[in-house]
Amino acid sequence: MDFSTILTYMYTEIALVGVIIAALLYDLIAGARGRKYFHGVMCTLMLLFIAGTVWPYQQENASIFGGMFVYAPIYSIVKSVLAIGTLLVFLLSDSWLRKPDTEFKRGEFYVLTLSTLLGMDFMVSAGHFMMFFIGLELASVPMSCLVAFDKYKHNSAEAGAKYILSALFASGLMLYGISFFYGTTGTLYFEDMVPMINGSALQILAMVFFFTGLGFKISLVPFHLWTADTYEGAPTPVTSYLSVVSKAAAAFALMVVLIKVFAPMVEYWQTLLYIVIVLSITVANLFAIRQKNLKRFLAFSSISQAGYIMLAVISGTPYGMTSLVYYVLVYMVANLAAFGVITAVEQNSDGKVNMEDYNGLYKTNPKLAIVMMLAIFSLAGIPPFAGFFSKFFIFAAAFEQGFHVLVFIALLNTIISLYYYMLVIKAMFITPNDSPIATFRSDNSTRLSLLLCLAGILILGLASSVFDGINLYAFGM
Repeated sequence: MDFSTILTYMYTEIALVGVIIAALLYDLIAGARGRKYFHGVMCTLMLLFIAGTVWPYQQENASIFGGMFVYAPIYSIVKSVLAIGTLLVFLLSDSWLRKPDTEFKRGEFYVLTLSTLLGMDFMVSAGHFMMFFIGLELASVPMSCLVAFDKYKHNSAEAGAKYILSALFASGLMLYGISFFYGTTGTLYFEDMVPMINGSALQILAMVFFFTGLGFKISLVPFHLWTADTYEGAPTPVTSYLSVVSKAAAAFALMVVLIKVFAPMVEYWQTLLYIVIVLSITVANLFAIRQKNLKRFLAFSSISQAGYIMLAVISGTPYGMTSLVYYVLVYMVANLAAFGVITAVEQNSDGKVNMEDYNGLYKTNPKLAIVMMLAIFSLAGIPPFAGFFSKFFIFAAAFEQGFHVLVFIALLNTIISLYYYMLVIKAMFITPNDSPIATFRSDNSTRLSLLLCLAGILILGLASSVFDGINLYAFGM
């Protein structure tokens, strides 16, 4: 195998390593004056990185390193979506990183975030369980540092401790399950394991343990207990990254492994997913109604959204995989728009994040209120916004495979979610407030990120060619 072959199929990972090295070197040599431009430099590098990796650069499937690393056009699209989400998070983070207690840690933030992105890319392209596990840990360990980034704040330190302890326990269970697979098949290569999967009791237990590890990353019920506290305690830009990019990579990786490795056990994992989907959507919706803190509110919203994402996974079809990628893209722009408004308000109002603080926001900051409203409409699946079409595609994928009752339960829960999403709209536009949040002007970086997210919410719903383009490039359909 020559270097040109490796470069062809690992271009995304090699380019990302180059961006990480550039961030490290810039942080070391820039000096105090140069660090003022750190944000612009990193956003430019990420933009160049995305421009070089967007859409597949090879149309055929391939594997290198003996099958440990696998390339497919759909993997390239997923990695591009994750990179776009990371760039949007960088744009949202500028005002927070300019604060005196975080300004000197800019380099650490960028390097840690890009390291998690590299781990997710390896996890997506893994063809071997050890490669998969290494990618998972490369994504999880830096993430715990990001969650505890505001180490002088009690909530952030507590959130970091809860996250890393939960992650360690989930990773231990996953590794235990992988060891069972190795014991029953004698290999850890995905392709070699398939003929040896026979649905024995030990393999079913191993599959449950493996699912537990990824269920934690995706925040599925009953592996969700860390989510609300971690989302509330972590810095808001980190919470937005955790709720979108990390969740998207884990959901896609889960679907790939279930389809490629556990195809002979399809009836078992579909039953498991059926139960988890119903629990995730229902429990999250009921708990979201009770939340007064907007970060906790969006935490339970993200758990519910994860349940909807699993509808694409349970279908187990190429159409379902395309629906998953499209849903993640739409969810990314809508959720980051909501978190962008929360970040802007938090940075300009001494940390106000409770729902009652948003009473009367439309009178003082109408543009932010409108952005939040459109983001909420998309998350709720109200037409003609992008969230409606993304939900339609995943419902269609599950319905096509015969999960009619499950789709009906999901539709009922969509009606429940409308109620608690409208609570935010009611607070901003209807509920009076004698002392609303004062009028302020967001920084340019935040306004740019919100503008991009808003464009995504409006355009992705109206441009059906996006979904068709993903399907065409990934599967030629």
